[in-house]
Amino acid sequence: MSRTLLSALIALAIAAPCAAATNAKTTLTPEQARGREIYSKLISYKTSEGNGQVPVMAAWLAQQFRDAGIPDADIHLLPVGETASLVVRYRGDGTGGKPILLMAHMDVVAADPKDWTRDPFTLIEENGYFFGRGTSDVKDGVATLSSTFLRLKKEKFVPTRDLVIVFTGDEETQMATTQDLVNNHKDLLDADYALNYDGGGGTLEETGQPRTYSIQTAEKTYADYELTVHNPGGHSSWPRPDNAIYQLADALKKVQAYKFPTMWNDTTLAEFTAEGKVAPGELGAAMRDFAKNPRDEAAVERLTRDTSQIGRTRTTCVATMLRGGHAKNALPQSAVANINCRIFPGVAIEDVRKTLQEQVGPGVEVTTTDHPTASDASPLRPDVMEAVTRAIHKIHPGVQVVPNQASGASDGLYFRAAGIPTYGVGGMFIKDSDSFAHGLNERVPVKGFYDGLDYWYALMKDLGGKH
Repeated sequence: MSRTLLSALIALAIAAPCAAATNAKTTLTPEQARGREIYSKLISYKTSEGNGQVPVMAAWLAQQFRDAGIPDADIHLLPVGETASLVVRYRGDGTGGKPILLMAHMDVVAADPKDWTRDPFTLIEENGYFFGRGTSDVKDGVATLSSTFLRLKKEKFVPTRDLVIVFTGDEETQMATTQDLVNNHKDLLDADYALNYDGGGGTLEETGQPRTYSIQTAEKTYADYELTVHNPGGHSSWPRPDNAIYQLADALKKVQAYKFPTMWNDTTLAEFTAEGKVAPGELGAAMRDFAKNPRDEAAVERLTRDTSQIGRTRTTCVATMLRGGHAKNALPQSAVANINCRIFPGVAIEDVRKTLQEQVGPGVEVTTTDHPTASDASPLRPDVMEAVTRAIHKIHPGVQVVPNQASGASDGLYFRAAGIPTYGVGGMFIKDSDSFAHGLNERVPVKGFYDGLDYWYALMKDLGGKH
């Protein structure tokens, strides 16, 4: 093969993915093109734990804000170990009250390119989807909030109150940047409330029609507990009746059998009321019955048959890890199990530990590990609910907007614990079958990303404008 032909083939091979990644550019508005450009750049950073790329990405973002005219004094790059957070203040005229925080996280879960069909660190557009690690969790949010700030700045928009971007750097792991902000930089976070891109969002039917939009107003508290059994042990040829592993196994069966009390709040009742109108068959009927009477145990039982509903009506605890023994030919001197709990808002972490202790009995020690933080539900503020509804209806007129309580946890739990009401209001509408966050071949609908730009632009102008 000639060198000229070889060079031409190489050039085509290089150009092909680029063409796939940019095949819609000619039809984009300037705002969409800028948002896509930022999105593509962010996906290229390997911001999973251990790569040290979060501060690099944050510095690039800081320069974009600087170039747009935001003063250095309002751009704060705050290192924490190998990662960092970024806080950017868009100054208002002060007539509209305390600032609003706008949140997302810059880190992602690790992705091995060998396992993916496409390069996870290149934004690739294909068949109506954007592919790449972080496309949905949650670099779409970082790109959307950033490009919206830049757009408003270019338009010389002056909000009535400060709008403050808060990008954290390790939501997927330790949340140390979030805790650093809450504990050491309270002056930057003095706000009326926070809007979190990493929560809420819209659901599409498999046909592509919008089903509902959820505003996340509450998250369950994440907590781990250890069950530990100690024993003198001995030689395995002389078995004794009080074996540590058997004792732990008995304790775990008691945890498995126990059901925490049924609970509800304004968010869950509103959520079940709304979802019950559109959910099919027996599940929809159970939602409607529970919303009418949350003490209806038959409705609760029907809900918990669906694994996606189990955590919505109570605290849940489940065994996730085991370790025990020290030699194959020795009786175990200890056995330990990790119990992971997702605690209903308003329930104390220590109360859950005490309940577990009561269930397993005095022969098993129950301890709380790490330093979990409780998170109460945020109030259903009419001003937030109405503004989000107006903005959502600009992209999906008439879609039902409902409060949501998440079974998982995000940075929002620390903000709520610090007294800042926090609302998950992500702008993406997606099918359940397209949800690959944390998994292989993560993707989002292209239309969903561009609609999200319009939604956040309308939301920021609404909340930051004069009424």
